[in-house]
Amino acid sequence: MELAGTEVPIVWRGRRAHAFVPQLLAERDVSLDQRAATRCGVAEASVVQGAAALGEDYAPLARLLLRAEGIASSYIEGVSAPIVDVVLAEHDADSHTPAGWVAANLAATNQAIAHASGTDRLGLGELCRWHEALMAASPTPARHVGRIRDEQGWIGGHPPFDAHLVAPPPGTLAALLDDLLAFVNDTEVHPVAAAGVAHAQFEIVHPFADGNGRIGRALVSWLLTRRFGLLAPPPVSVRLVADVGGYTAGLTRYRFGETSAFVSWFADAVSGAGHAQQQLVKDVEQVRAGWESTLSAHGAVRRLRSDAAARRVLHLLPRQLVLSAPLVARELGLTRQGAGAALRTLGAAGILTPYRPPSAVPATRAEGRGRPAALYVSEQLLGLVGASPLPR
Repeated sequence: MELAGTEVPIVWRGRRAHAFVPQLLAERDVSLDQRAATRCGVAEASVVQGAAALGEDYAPLARLLLRAEGIASSYIEGVSAPIVDVVLAEHDADSHTPAGWVAANLAATNQAIAHASGTDRLGLGELCRWHEALMAASPTPARHVGRIRDEQGWIGGHPPFDAHLVAPPPGTLAALLDDLLAFVNDTEVHPVAAAGVAHAQFEIVHPFADGNGRIGRALVSWLLTRRFGLLAPPPVSVRLVADVGGYTAGLTRYRFGETSAFVSWFADAVSGAGHAQQQLVKDVEQVRAGWESTLSAHGAVRRLRSDAAARRVLHLLPRQLVLSAPLVARELGLTRQGAGAALRTLGAAGILTPYRPPSAVPATRAEGRGRPAALYVSEQLLGLVGASPLPR
């Protein structure tokens, strides 16, 4: 197999090494064989069906999908945290914890989706803004945040001499990024294939000092959202994290010019993400039906009217994954005492579970005489989003 690019000599700390500069996409043959083209078609159908499953009240489910995507994308990079802590960290931009890093990933992906819903072409400035959002809670030095790297980069291993891939030298990045952005803004290549090729090329170019994997997956969300006119992209990272070995092997095959092989694998991941989106919608509806059944059967609330506070609280889920009396009172126009009573009722019925965040995670707003507000969550609902809804 021949590399789809060129190895160029570099000098790093007084020693010679080689970096890889990928072929420009404008010059690369990105046509697909029949197998890859067919799988892209199957993936498109899955994405369209997943979008249709969201229904009219799509916003809460879209938020769940975004969280599933961000958590999985972070997990691929070895960053994980309980989903409840991530939700709390979303409201604290200075949360320098693993939960804060995942929340920052969500913010960057959300920016990508918001931009995709507009008509502006994707430019380098927007990529840098995504990176700035991603790095908001990270220990990355400020001079690397939201800026294209001006130093040599590599992937895996130690300094360039035994790395898995030595990224292109800084002097080549401008031309490579211009070429990549021209490709993603074009509409000639099938959306699924374009997303796969753009992601693989971005990972090889490795334009930032840190966070390239997560920004590259945000680029996938941007492209699928833009090209398919989606309200929410399918959680592709959820499928990638299920086969990290296949993911990394596929990126290597792409580097050796096997475009169709990588796109076939990537299209299968997109298909799986579309099916996962459909399944999530079904699962949420089943959970909601179970709540109603449980609440109706619970002895202490058997005679409650359908508009009682406890039932009204359930309508805040899954839009709000973490509930407290102040939040419920504000959202539903209840007194804090009434909101607290409704939460305790749902807790007694086994629908909600009390949750105490670790000290590293910001507590909720104070509830009476300096005490932190009690938090409640649905473990069933959280389990649909992350593998570890609550710390054990």
